[in-house]
Amino acid sequence: MIILDGKNLALKIKKDIKLSIEKNFFADGILPPKLAIVIVGSNPASLIYVANKLKACEYVGIKTELFNFEENVSEVELSEKIFELNSDNTINGILVQLPLPKHINSQNIINQISEEKDVDGLCEKNLGKLLTNNRPLNLGCTPSGIITLLKEYDINMVGKNVVIINRSILVGKPLTLMFLNENATVTVCHSKTKNLKEKTLLADIIVVGVGRIDFLKNNMIKKGAIVVDVGINRNENTNKIQGDVDFLNVSKKASYITPVPNGVGPMTIAMLLKNTFESTIKQNKKHL
Repeated sequence: MIILDGKNLALKIKKDIKLSIEKNFFADGILPPKLAIVIVGSNPASLIYVANKLKACEYVGIKTELFNFEENVSEVELSEKIFELNSDNTINGILVQLPLPKHINSQNIINQISEEKDVDGLCEKNLGKLLTNNRPLNLGCTPSGIITLLKEYDINMVGKNVVIINRSILVGKPLTLMFLNENATVTVCHSKTKNLKEKTLLADIIVVGVGRIDFLKNNMIKKGAIVVDVGINRNENTNKIQGDVDFLNVSKKASYITPVPNGVGPMTIAMLLKNTFESTIKQNKKHL
């Protein structure tokens, strides 16, 4: 069994971005990349995610500006801020931290981010280009992080049976398209799926993100399967972060497996930095 080490790969990517920023921006006297982060309310998990993103940006040399709105902010007010950030030439990337409060239509807000500043790869233009395999300006951070991690370990996805237990716009749907673009055969499962175990037992690669500790059990995978855990859950008894996979037992049968933490999470942030950097290069029409 081999651990798919997202922490070390993410660090490698961050170091490369840091060097590239120093070479292509600071050395030439050009303004470095700048990311605007919009957060609504004070969801504890969201605050932690944002703090991690700010720390990573600081490390590589990406400037940041945080816009924090009250929980009761109107959709109109939020839209006006997005329009303002779209028009600001000093801002190269815009990230709206999800989830947003229920009274706000999240996709409407995301769609208002200009295509070239949508560093989360979630607006309809970027998703549409992914659907047609037409090189979106930015790919979704978590799904592209997963594909990048698998490729780092020379895992060939061609013809592999992939089961994704997640159908969200953040992970499952774009990841399905990315696996299809790698010529894998993909089955998407969710809460309404019948006989889930029958499907996972046939999978060469399983990606799970359901938000339940130890959801994927040892008896749900075949020997030699590759397991990617997208779950991030806090165990109320131990106060530790755990994934959706029963790691201790599943790792005994899997050929490759991501840990939680230090698996997919660091890769998500690394892809955000990569998207912001590459978006800035394109906006400046400056080529590496």
